[in-house]
Amino acid sequence: MTSWTGELSLDLEDRKGKTVARNVFFQGAFKVMRPIYHDDTGKVCYYLLNPGGGYLDGDRYRMKVTANKGAKVTLTTQSATKVYKTPKGYAYQETDIVLEKGSYLEFLPDPLIAYENARYLQKNTIRMESGAIFLYTDILTPGWSPSGKKFSYHTVQLVNKIYFDGKLAVFDHIKLSPGKQDISGLGFMEGYSHIGSMIVIGEQTNAELLDELYEIILSQGADMKYGLSELVISGLSIRILANSTQVIERIIFECRRLIHEKWFGMTPNSLRKY
Repeated sequence: MTSWTGELSLDLEDRKGKTVARNVFFQGAFKVMRPIYHDDTGKVCYYLLNPGGGYLDGDRYRMKVTANKGAKVTLTTQSATKVYKTPKGYAYQETDIVLEKGSYLEFLPDPLIAYENARYLQKNTIRMESGAIFLYTDILTPGWSPSGKKFSYHTVQLVNKIYFDGKLAVFDHIKLSPGKQDISGLGFMEGYSHIGSMIVIGEQTNAELLDELYEIILSQGADMKYGLSELVISGLSIRILANSTQVIERIIFECRRLIHEKWFGMTPNSLRKY
């Protein structure tokens, strides 16, 4: 398969303490806005956007990002990713990220909204060297449907593969198929409608951090279920089930805030969309 609805490539490097793009390429229905520096740390922020407004039947997107030694970058989207009815095939998103030693990348897309009869497949592959830091979040939200059903999309599949110093260290796979089975019960969504995930990899991960994250999540007092796990490498994974995007976003933000304060000595900047 060689035909892509949209392609994007970013090659980032550190130049005297400031992260800049060595190469930028995009074409089709996939674009990147100009770089933004929210503070004086040299970390760059890029907003990704789909000018088409959503993913349709047969759409295929590919993104490649390389963060060279010392580069620090935040990637986010301008708005939620909307997947509409796909009666013939899947909408597909493929992302490849390479992180060299000493680099830091956080990938914080807005929620994925899957509408009635949507089929969506997303594959993220991250190849990182020891000494790099990676932070990733995602939120899956069911879209409105004329029937009023809570789960009207057909299938959503999210796959994350993280290679650490050349070896597969993390394999995270979510597949929800309400078009084929009841996903509302035990072992699936357990009565909730929204699911959020957070993966953090960094050598600074320790038992104290996990304990503090646990307390932060409990302190939210929201109607939700969650799981917090330490990975086989220096990192952690959080999964949240809730009935609103806002609950998951608040928990993720508070967890991200704690990590930034402990690891970088500062509160993360707001990613408010303009």
